[in-house]
Amino acid sequence: MSAPLTPPASAIRAHEELFTWWNSLKPAGGLPPRRRLHPADLKRHLPTVSLTEFRSGEDYRVRLAGTGLYGVYGGEITGRTFAEVYNSTAADYWRGELDRVVRERRPGVGAHSLAWRGASHLSLIWLRLPLANDAGEVSVILGYDAVVGLASLQSGIRPAA
Repeated sequence: MSAPLTPPASAIRAHEELFTWWNSLKPAGGLPPRRRLHPADLKRHLPTVSLTEFRSGEDYRVRLAGTGLYGVYGGEITGRTFAEVYNSTAADYWRGELDRVVRERRPGVGAHSLAWRGASHLSLIWLRLPLANDAGEVSVILGYDAVVGLASLQSGIRPAA
């Protein structure tokens, strides 16, 4: 018997750190500008950070994917659109989540199974943070992903001796 693990403390801590950093960049009443994103600020988190570009009327495009995501996706995804990275069900899931981040101009957080990659025992605990262009519109979404797995539960039932 298996059950999902709660997110590891390290994933929760990383989400909190990145949200706090993102919030510290916000001007009054606005979104953090993309130009204030400096990799040195995120050094510890870079392996599983992504930057996804939003352009109205076009598919989302992964502009940057950390090296820690290579194994999750089975290859390099930098420069690819969602249609090129995901199957149709997973692409629709991510478009829906990022459409909400863009529309509401607020961060998104959740969990997503990697079953579409044939790894139903793994999930992503994800965070998506909108960044604005110089006109104040969402143009890039900063992502952070933590991979978590399933753990066996002990049922208490033992074979007869």
